[in-house]
Amino acid sequence: MSFTDDFLKETVAIVQSLDSDSVEALAEGIAAVREREGRLFILGVGGSAGSASHAVNDFRKICNVESYSPIDNVSELTARANDEGWDTTFSEWLRGSRIGDRDAVLVFSVGGGNREKQVSTNIVAALDTAKAAGASVFGIVGRDGGYTAQLADACVVVPPTYAPHITPHTEGLCCVIWHLLVSHPALAVAATKWESVV
Repeated sequence: MSFTDDFLKETVAIVQSLDSDSVEALAEGIAAVREREGRLFILGVGGSAGSASHAVNDFRKICNVESYSPIDNVSELTARANDEGWDTTFSEWLRGSRIGDRDAVLVFSVGGGNREKQVSTNIVAALDTAKAAGASVFGIVGRDGGYTAQLADACVVVPPTYAPHITPHTEGLCCVIWHLLVSHPALAVAATKWESVV
């Protein structure tokens, strides 16, 4: 069997083991943010930063959820990292955005952040800021879910079933899950282009 066959079989097995109730809770939670006219702040680093930017587009365009990500303003992000340090890049951006109790943070992360191990510390600080403001916390994360899963109101954890491929499976399935969310009847309000072309 080829590597491709193995990887695809791993993907299928992980998809089948996902907790669909957690995905439903995430859809309902984000729909509630829209209902209360809150904003969705999507956070991610590395590959998840690119996914955050893409997801902002889809949540705004397809679901009419007011959404933003700090990585979409590279000037502010790099200024904060340079002047204040990496750890507070997201938390200070959230403060500058006046995050409040109608809002929510959605984290895309392979590990969910870990203060003790000093991994994704800017996500950890951002979650503390969100909770202090009374905002909801959501996540699509891997491994054991880390700090995100500990604080989240709703969180999908991609099981780390295949140790050599935790990162690609988590980041890939994060995209599958948020595309599921923007297609979910609880959230989708606009047709996507190709589905609407007769």
